[in-house]
This record gives sequence, structure tokens and C-alpha cells, in this order.
Amino acid sequence: MTGPTHQLSIRIDLASGGRIGPGKVALLEEISRSGSISAAGRAMKMSYRRAWQLVEDLNRNFGNPLVETAAGGAGGGGARLTEAGWTLVRQYRAMEQAASKTAHPHLTVLDGIVARKAEKDPV
Repeated sequence: MTGPTHQLSIRIDLASGGRIGPGKVALLEEISRSGSISAAGRAMKMSYRRAWQLVEDLNRNFGNPLVETAAGGAGGGGARLTEAGWTLVRQYRAMEQAASKTAHPHLTVLDGIVARKAEKDPV
């Protein structure tokens, strides 16, 4: 067996009642890459409406905008992460890395349990 087969996923429940997890962070990263909420939504196989709702939820729950938008038109519109948005992404990814490093030995134990079960119950 090469490396853990389990993955750790972090969700943060905010004091404001909102939540941030891997999906919203990935959306922010995709907005940064594409410069567009609609393009980010397409890349993540979600509707523009759903992507926009998630961005509005993030902006509302953090009190500071994480994503700024510019209206479309002749010059085109777009979206970009604010400094607060970048800080959120960096801090979330740092927490994810730290938690994964800490959890690694525990996940390895779980891998062993799952492997023993698979040996007992072959498909």
C-alpha cells in the first residue's frame, strides 16, 4: 500500500453562522485563476447562480468582501479576490496542511484497519 487512502477534510463553522470548507476555498481559487465567477462555476461544474450564491454567502459571513466584481459591458466584467480573500485561502490551505501532517499517523492506522477488513471480505 502506498500512502494513506483516506483524506482529511476541514470545515470551519464561523461565529457568524457561515461555513467555509474545501468547496468554497476551491471556488475562490478558481475565481482567482479565471477572473470570473461564471467561468469558475463552469470549471467546477456548478451553475453561475450557485457560484454567485456561494460568493455572496462568503462576503456576507466574513464582513469584508472576499471577492470583488466589476459589471460586464463593452470592457467586460470580472471578479477578483480581495486581500481578505487571499488571506482566507492561504490560511485555510495552511490549516489543511498542518492538520494532514498531524493526522497522518492516525490515517495510517485507519488504512491498516480497512486493509484487514478487505482481506476478510474480498469482493
